[in-house]
Amino acid sequence: MKQHVYHLSHIDLDGYGCQYLSGQCFDTIACYNANYGPEVTARLEEIVKKIEQDTFIQQDKIERLILITDLNLSTKEAKWIENEAIRIGAKLQLLDHHATGANAAERFAWYKLDTTRCATLITYDWLQTHYDFDKENKYASIVKAINAIDIWLDDDAFFEYGKVMLGMISGAREIGRILFPDQDRAFKLFMIDAAKDRVSKKNAPIVLDNELHEIKKSFFKQSTDDTKDNLVATYVTDLLTQDKQRLTITYQGYKGILGYNVGNASIIGNASMVANEDYDFYMDVNFRGNFSLRSNNKLDVSAMAAHIGNGGGHVNASGGKIEGYKDSFVYTDVRKFIQAYIDEKCTTTA
Repeated sequence: MKQHVYHLSHIDLDGYGCQYLSGQCFDTIACYNANYGPEVTARLEEIVKKIEQDTFIQQDKIERLILITDLNLSTKEAKWIENEAIRIGAKLQLLDHHATGANAAERFAWYKLDTTRCATLITYDWLQTHYDFDKENKYASIVKAINAIDIWLDDDAFFEYGKVMLGMISGAREIGRILFPDQDRAFKLFMIDAAKDRVSKKNAPIVLDNELHEIKKSFFKQSTDDTKDNLVATYVTDLLTQDKQRLTITYQGYKGILGYNVGNASIIGNASMVANEDYDFYMDVNFRGNFSLRSNNKLDVSAMAAHIGNGGGHVNASGGKIEGYKDSFVYTDVRKFIQAYIDEKCTTTA
């Protein structure tokens, strides 16, 4: 029977390592990522809705598997997803190594807990056992490197390589997983794949460390070469432009594009304004509520920054801070909050 996999995993090297392997194993897979806390439930709800939608559209006999890796669930969360899986006719499998999931692991047969290994290694062995994955052991070394750093085996031969990979993923902030989750994940999996090809080289940790800048550039490079910052700016600007209807906010009749934790506003913000002449300003908000504003001679963003965030700056480049900002791991909620905040500021000062 044909199988569709819906894979939820953590947002660190181990979590993406699990998804790197599942992506090599399964033909049809949809990936999701979450940090601990309420985001886990939110992503599971998203998966359930996606399965319901897929089932309705396809109307055929397809086995659906919800795979959860490198995330521990409480007994309440586990019971909820088990009930939902039964309701929608999906199978469940959780593969994790965090001891905090012991109570849930004892209660649910689909909850596999092994505290002696990282989730990537648990996933690798599970795929080999149940799906005859990687008969030639092509991925064994990269799995060992992730395991060595994740459970801190500092005397392991792959430890230093894993350390470089750990920084490689934790430092990958070029795209932003909340605003563009699919592209952000693709970037991180691309780097893991590049690391897999270098793990067996002489002085592999130094090789990977030296070549990491070029690896990143190769992901963002299009027709011509450029500096990494410019390549990233072009790539992200294209994403912002393609999705600008979803990202639109307004201020006193002016239309803007709202980014979230994008960063590098001087380059990306200005590039977005040049690429989108029908928009008047660009705004990027980070998780603390600090914001940057950019325009291209269409709006005095220094006045806007002073108005909404006690900020200031230049006519085309300014910033400030949003009072009482409430962060969210759902971009739609961020945009709604920002728009409501702006509208309130405009109303109270009108």
